[in-house]
Amino acid sequence: MNDLESFRVDTRAWLEANCPPAMRQPIVADEMLWAGSRLRFGSEDQRLWFERMRDRGWIAPDWPRDYGGGGLTRAQARVLDEELRRLGCRQPQYNLGVWMLAPVLLELGSEEQKREHLIPMAQGRMRWCQGFSEPNAGSDLASLKTAARIDGDDFVVDGAKIWTSYGDLADWMYALVRTDPAAKKQRGISFILIDMRSPGITVKPIELISGKSSFCEVFFDAVRVPRRQLVGPLNDGWTVAKKLLAHERAAMSKFTEGGAPSHDAVALLRPLLEQARRDGDAARAAVLRDRLAAVAMDAHAFALTHRRVQEQALARLDVSGPASIMKYVQTEQEVAKYELLMQALAGQGLGWEGEGYDATAHDVTRSWLLSKTYTIAGGSSEIQLNLIARRVLGLPEAAR
Repeated sequence: MNDLESFRVDTRAWLEANCPPAMRQPIVADEMLWAGSRLRFGSEDQRLWFERMRDRGWIAPDWPRDYGGGGLTRAQARVLDEELRRLGCRQPQYNLGVWMLAPVLLELGSEEQKREHLIPMAQGRMRWCQGFSEPNAGSDLASLKTAARIDGDDFVVDGAKIWTSYGDLADWMYALVRTDPAAKKQRGISFILIDMRSPGITVKPIELISGKSSFCEVFFDAVRVPRRQLVGPLNDGWTVAKKLLAHERAAMSKFTEGGAPSHDAVALLRPLLEQARRDGDAARAAVLRDRLAAVAMDAHAFALTHRRVQEQALARLDVSGPASIMKYVQTEQEVAKYELLMQALAGQGLGWEGEGYDATAHDVTRSWLLSKTYTIAGGSSEIQLNLIARRVLGLPEAAR
């Protein structure tokens, strides 16, 4: 038995002994554990699973141990991922800092930044939000207006960000700010890290049609940020942001296998198909069955592609192109699935609240409404198609 095979045997045995059976079940939204200074465990099993993975360094398994990681090689990290999937283990924690910001800090951050931020991330004690989008900027990220002027050892930040996911719960924000107002577009933008407890920050949740308030507006009024929180060179934040966005699109795939909750279309539609057959509505049953088969096959094909891209990422191959494709495909597939579920539920899907409403149909309706945001968050579908056209297919820009 070689070293890697021995590692697999040991890892499998450790996971079998340390991952509680309850943490091997499909997850629901209310049970998701997010990183942060205000950890809230839904059960003792959830706490045990998180703490055991954290103490082993497997929240960030392939990071150096000096920064709180597990010190695994690429091949070992791949084995760990395979064994977690084999057992159906839940994510021990949802940690966008680890999945998105950390790769950028490992590459471009100063030693002081790595020690200040990576260790709390790896221990699950720091929750991050992203400060990119701004009011009136649309998808033109480079037109941002939030300004940071230099005052001694600090930046002084004024402006606003919008659509900031969970900004009201975050401990820190990584943000793009304009540091040279005379420069054009992408030039003159810097990438900085902002403590959300800083004086002058106001966060206002945005209520969504689904009833949730995951998005926020964030306002900055003369917020002082130490200059040591600049990542990368001054006025070259656009380069840093492009690196992070590649990781962001890959990170969104963490919300698929063993990840974020999503309704099982087959399980929900099976009783409706049976009811249609009992009612003698063979045509309706055939149409639903055909569309359900297509949704199920698309989901299976995506899962296989997701695994392949994970393997490429672990091998340190460039996955920026596939990541954009996966983000686009995944979110559009979710929308298509919920459109099918809503059509199949018919009148049941119109229920909202009050006496006599169906709880399952009510949950599907809210998820259908929320699914529309998936095609916007992390770069809209239209932006993804442009990226795929230019960077993956190498197509020329349209003539103007």
